[in-house]
Amino acid sequence: MEVRGGTVLPAVREEITLTTDDGLTLVGELAVPADRPPVATLVTLHPLPTAGGFMDSHILRKAAARLPAMADLAVLRFNTRGTSSERGTSDGEFGDGVTEELDLRAAMDFVTARGLPRPWLVGWSFGTEIIIKYGRDHPVDGVILLSPPLHRATQAELDAWRDDPRTVIAVVPEFDDYLRPDEATARFSGVPNAVLIAVEGGKHLWVGETQTRRVLTEIVKAVNPAALPLPNEWDVAEA
Repeated sequence: MEVRGGTVLPAVREEITLTTDDGLTLVGELAVPADRPPVATLVTLHPLPTAGGFMDSHILRKAAARLPAMADLAVLRFNTRGTSSERGTSDGEFGDGVTEELDLRAAMDFVTARGLPRPWLVGWSFGTEIIIKYGRDHPVDGVILLSPPLHRATQAELDAWRDDPRTVIAVVPEFDDYLRPDEATARFSGVPNAVLIAVEGGKHLWVGETQTRRVLTEIVKAVNPAALPLPNEWDVAEA
């Protein structure tokens, strides 16, 4: 069958909860390969909840639907505080990128407790701001920033990654609503380990299968390049 927007490939999917240091319960899902251990883990952070972002925002949902099978990756998704989805509503209220520091910590505590391998932080829009502000505090292999707006994350917080040896990958759409490739080049210039990927024709919301495939490919290229190229077809007998 052709892999399309609604395709869900085999995986073990588990509804999970995370507990924050300030006593909130966050709802989420962990998806892992169906018949083998994951080689790495994506800890995902969704777009702005006050603008409709949640754990099911389409790039993150499709990563969980495809990448355990296609790329042997574990994918952790969760609703930050005060955010709702089909999975449920996380406790608390939107913290404007401040108290969400505790949400990220809860996710990483879960990764450690489960022994999930080689975690990478993958944020989209608002999720990138949480990563830039707080991701350096956690034992991750690297970070991937999809459509970073650099709005709540300050230049000083971005520049603080300057001496961090881990890879920082920013995937920047040509027609982004907030930060386009030329400005991104200037803003990230103080971070030697930053890799900027300008996506021709891309937009902030990565709408359409062509843009979805490009984003998922860039994620896998960073985390498990041996799995490339990602297939456009999947044997129905495997599904």
